[in-house]
Amino acid sequence: EVQLQASGGGLVQAGGPLTLSCVVSGFTFDDYAVGWFRRAPGKEREGISCISSSGENTYHADSVKGRFTISRDNAKNTVYLQMNSVKPEDTALYYCAADQFAFYCGTMSHEYNNWGQGTLVTVSS
Repeated sequence: EVQLQASGGGLVQAGGPLTLSCVVSGFTFDDYAVGWFRRAPGKEREGISCISSSGENTYHADSVKGRFTISRDNAKNTVYLQMNSVKPEDTALYYCAADQFAFYCGTMSHEYNNWGQGTLVTVSS
């Protein structure tokens, strides 16, 4: 059974750091790219970061570029999202998703068939 478990969310002050984790089980992690998505209150789900299966290629949306960093540890079947200089507009439910890509990774929801349950991040001003 494929499972993705996102964790690390919580309440954080604006300007502070927070690290999210996504632990994957049920398939060969090394073969899968992983993306991070978020859904803010009243907004559409947004793909913000992704990392290729090897970890050599990453992508960050403009909204988080320079502040968030995605990484993975294939030995631990885990992908991380290091969030720095968080802003109130980063408040959202954050999801991780995994799938196989011929090249690199993607940040469109329809590209992923395996999703975690989400972890809530709340940034106070």
